[in-house]
Amino acid sequence: MSNPSIIIRDNLTEKYSDVYTPKVQAALEHMVRFNKELKNLMKKRMDRRLERAQSRERINFLDESSSIEGTDILVADARSGNFVGSVIPKDLQRQWIQGTGPGAKPNAPVADSIRNVAYALLSGADGWMFDGEDALGQITTMSLDNQRNLKLAIHRDQLFLDVAEKVARQMNAWSVNFFGKEKIADWRTQLDFTTKIFRARGLHLDDRHIRESNGASVAASIVDLTLYVVNNYQALADAGSSIVLYLPKIQTAEEAGFWNKMISELERFLKVPEGTIKVYVLVEQLEATFQLMEIRAALGKHFVGYNTGRWDYINSVSDALAWDSSFVNPNIESIGMTYGYMRNYEDRVRRAVNTPDRNGNFALWQGGMEPNIPVGSEAGVSSSMEKAIGGAEREQREGASGKWVAHWKMVHIVRPVWGKVGEANQMGRKFPQLTYSDKDADGLILLEPAPRNIRGARNLISVALQYGNAFGQGMQAAALKPADFFGNDDVLYLMEDMATGEIRLSILWEWVHKGAKLTESDAETGISEGTVFSFAIFQQLLEEEYNKLLKANSKDVHDSSKHTTLPIAREIAHVYVSEEQKIPWFIDLLNINLNNEDLDTAKERIAKYLEVLRENNDRVTENLDFTLRG
Repeated sequence: MSNPSIIIRDNLTEKYSDVYTPKVQAALEHMVRFNKELKNLMKKRMDRRLERAQSRERINFLDESSSIEGTDILVADARSGNFVGSVIPKDLQRQWIQGTGPGAKPNAPVADSIRNVAYALLSGADGWMFDGEDALGQITTMSLDNQRNLKLAIHRDQLFLDVAEKVARQMNAWSVNFFGKEKIADWRTQLDFTTKIFRARGLHLDDRHIRESNGASVAASIVDLTLYVVNNYQALADAGSSIVLYLPKIQTAEEAGFWNKMISELERFLKVPEGTIKVYVLVEQLEATFQLMEIRAALGKHFVGYNTGRWDYINSVSDALAWDSSFVNPNIESIGMTYGYMRNYEDRVRRAVNTPDRNGNFALWQGGMEPNIPVGSEAGVSSSMEKAIGGAEREQREGASGKWVAHWKMVHIVRPVWGKVGEANQMGRKFPQLTYSDKDADGLILLEPAPRNIRGARNLISVALQYGNAFGQGMQAAALKPADFFGNDDVLYLMEDMATGEIRLSILWEWVHKGAKLTESDAETGISEGTVFSFAIFQQLLEEEYNKLLKANSKDVHDSSKHTTLPIAREIAHVYVSEEQKIPWFIDLLNINLNNEDLDTAKERIAKYLEVLRENNDRVTENLDFTLRG
């Protein structure tokens, strides 16, 4: 290719020639035109964040008389449904259960790595969101392994079929033991049941393998969108399947409009009708909740639904109000979907999807994540599954058309909640119209009394450390629980992803920098009720929880990580909580240390990140190990 506008590092075009096909490379060359505009949008994000902190200004609703930036859509038209949305395609009309997880494993040969895809497509889930972001490890070339595995599965490669046949037998063996019967009658037929969905990385992340020819890092969203769609759109169409994406971390309707522009351009490049590519939006950011109808309108014919969840959203609320000393979260365990600001967030989403567009079309609401895994003692599993079913029943009653599970073993446990009702979805269910008052804005940051104690702090620290360590090992989705419960099978492991670390460190930062008062005394430390959670207390607990992980067996903390990635995770946690200026993304500090196991190098990279943040209000998001030779 003459005068390429992108550079793919090392020999990856040869090693992953099935992913970086000539057509894909041509599409990347075409789509990289959006890179500068995307980076400008991310600069606007950081500027808004800083301006709000300096002016002590809360997020509010858009001016109804204005237009959505970057579009010609009036805010008033968006709110009233005066726009053309999407008809929901047949294979998305019933999505009672969507599973989530990556389609690859770290440092694994293809036949082992692709087992993740087989488990997903044989699970009985109505849809599976193959995660390219929060649950997919990014060490070495895992993002490309994920793309390769999905292509092999979607194109029904013989290697995948051989693996799927073996995996089906293993899944049936577990089903007989747990349910008393096999759940997969015909594995080949079962593979066609689940709708394939891909979650691209958010606008705030950079790809690790591609740069522009001028050395600029390329946004991961552009790469993920292009690789997945170009490699698979024809095979999906031939199979009668929709091309579906989940879009994460959108903050504004302007950003949604930018996504729409990129998607429409890719459709033109591929010569497919506008609206061929369908998208769900993960409502993970507080600002997005103030612009739900505007985001729907900005995505137009591509938009099919919203997803609500906990961790990322809680983190965004914490971050948006970092400047407000009166806003202090309780223990993370207390912030469920019925808690204060979470309850109001969920309510706005269900109203937004049930507001018709110009043609009377509604959208889907997919409920949140069920992180439990049915592995543990009989009592522990029974109690956790009862809670999981209860949570699903609540979401179904509230109007969700389905929910997420984090492990294939949960599909047939939770799916019957919607199966008993029998309706394909709850689109068009009547709810009050959205309003845009000061009271509505206050409700989206509503705190309610709940515990804030040393036990909660220990749990925050322990899981944050373990997650940072797992990330460094290439496992961005990991089964975790606080160290004090290692060996206790009555307390189940939960499947956690990137959002786990983000929110836990956000709350710890809040407690330290806002002088949070503990609501209970703690016998073990002697700390009394009403004590301010100081940085000294955090340091004491950090040291204690870190030492527990060093002493843990290899099942819970891999021995090889205890002197490599675990010390780096500790350093990152310490720096994040100690910094007076709240760091915008925990994942930034992890990303700049991918494939690095040297603590001194990590400290140098973290120092560089902090220097850029303090001096330029900017983030270091590039792959520091990939530089163009002059």
